Amino acid sequence: MTLPLEPPYPPMEAKSVDTVPTGPEWQYEPKWDGFRCLAFRDGDRIALQSKAGEPLERYFPELVEALLTTSASRFVLDGEIVVPAGKALSFDALLQRIHPAESRVRKLSVETPALLIVFDLLVDENGRSLVDQPLSERRPRLEAFAARYLTDHPRVRLSPASEDPATAIRWYEETRGALDGVIAKRRDLPYRSGDRTGMQKIKQRRTADCVVGGFRYASSGGVIGSLLLGLYDDQGLLHHVGFTSGFSAAERKALVPKLKPLIHPPGFTGKAPGGPSRWSTERSTEWQPLKPKLVAEVE
Repeated sequence: MTLPLEPPYPPMEAKSVDTVPTGPEWQYEPKWDGFRCLAFRDGDRIALQSKAGEPLERYFPELVEALLTTSASRFVLDGEIVVPAGKALSFDALLQRIHPAESRVRKLSVETPALLIVFDLLVDENGRSLVDQPLSERRPRLEAFAARYLTDHPRVRLSPASEDPATAIRWYEETRGALDGVIAKRRDLPYRSGDRTGMQKIKQRRTADCVVGGFRYASSGGVIGSLLLGLYDDQGLLHHVGFTSGFSAAERKALVPKLKPLIHPPGFTGKAPGGPSRWSTERSTEWQPLKPKLVAEVE
């Protein structure tokens, strides 16, 4: 490619915060529940790059074709790949697109086509880099680009933005899980590739109270590796639904004397944790059942 930016190019990232920041220096956008994507076009060449720098073109051929239909022949856009499902977005349908079989990907690209929702312009249609310009200048350039090249485009859309914190708070409160939260960006800063200091994310929090039906030891040290979580069904059976392992070294050690007295089969009376597989060793799948005495709130 002959663009001033070429893949892999680290996207600007966001720091997680609990509240929406306020002030004239902030711009707000919905946080879409999808895959981050930098889209590069240089003539007939299209590159779709993931947040981790991996190519995505083979998984979203409909987006490659869609970007080639625009009359702008050179650009770099920052955005999010999503899959609509009615009035919501389906992250499960999006995950299904990451499939090794090309025939499966092609089939899904027709049955559940993806959208690219764009929220930043890094290289304009004239091949000029905009990353050194502040967001207050890049956003109007993006809106002008979208008005000229993306109006009524079936697969590429412009993400809304606002400088009003009340709008951001309304987006956050009214989505009820339809979106992933809200993004706040500093209007006075340039595009900070690979950096989190100019962007913040306020995510929807989803929690559940789960019964701790068992645990696994860590592979070494005799400390707790993970807690096995369960939920009861209407018949009173406790089904394994997942695990949590976000503990510090001190917490892993402190859990041992608390859990050992509660070891008692069966732990789970419905669906139980799986056995060994090609992805895990015999030891890593061994688990200890617990009396259903503990509840963990997980996020």
